[in-house]
Amino acid sequence: MRTIATGVAGLALAGAIAASAEPALEETLEIDGQEMITQAPAPEGHPFDTVISGWHYRTPETRALETDTFVNPAMLYVERGEEIWNTVEGTAGKSCASCHGDAAESMKGVGASMPKWNAKAGKPYNMDLQINDCRVEQMGAEPYAFDAADQKALVAFVKHQSLGMPVGLDLTEGEMRKWWEQGKEIYYTRFGQLDLSCASCHEQHNGRHIRADHLSQGQVNGFPTYRLKQADLVSVQNRFKGCVRDTRAVPFEPLGDEAMALETYVTWRGTGLSVETPAVRQ
Repeated sequence: MRTIATGVAGLALAGAIAASAEPALEETLEIDGQEMITQAPAPEGHPFDTVISGWHYRTPETRALETDTFVNPAMLYVERGEEIWNTVEGTAGKSCASCHGDAAESMKGVGASMPKWNAKAGKPYNMDLQINDCRVEQMGAEPYAFDAADQKALVAFVKHQSLGMPVGLDLTEGEMRKWWEQGKEIYYTRFGQLDLSCASCHEQHNGRHIRADHLSQGQVNGFPTYRLKQADLVSVQNRFKGCVRDTRAVPFEPLGDEAMALETYVTWRGTGLSVETPAVRQ
């Protein structure tokens, strides 16, 4: 029965994937006049020769929304994040700014280099995990629940300070390479009743249409990103959850070991692309 179900699912997928549609590679992304790196030579060991931002795969109307922070709907979240940065919370009577000062200076480049190895936790840390650690240990405040609106806003604000900077992880730190390998294995593992892996869409069918969506390389350099489909800011961990769910499998625990290994590997796949946070996608 499982073989039959898998075969039917495969036929359904084949019917959903339409002909190739070329991404707008001739277009140049400038945000408020600052040119972004949207195409870059792939790092050694990458399956593609060139890594390409998902911005190139979107419609002209969607691409235009990202070029001006005044019209980018996600900038409302960034503004909220700045408010949170300067708000005192917790028993220690501190805000983020109490320790880190002006985010434009202290956080510049941070979002381009995460996940980073956290020796105390013994695992890679992304911005969500680091923020919660700071809230608990430094501020005496409650950690954010996963995907809380204020958590996404603060992550977007901090990552926005690295706008235009190229993504680059240090895989020599601690056991980052081991987690990278685990993430790579997950990326190529087929899950769910549809028997799909991350690579099934973003590598094997890259550039094609699946229903109304244009399959990009699945780069995460713009996350948290504003998805018009959801009219909301979406975290990369939320996107992983949604993708695995769409294969009709049980999603990974958000921010758990499997999800963090996958984020490490997928972030590396976009090495050299500019941080676009907050990007706009369909």
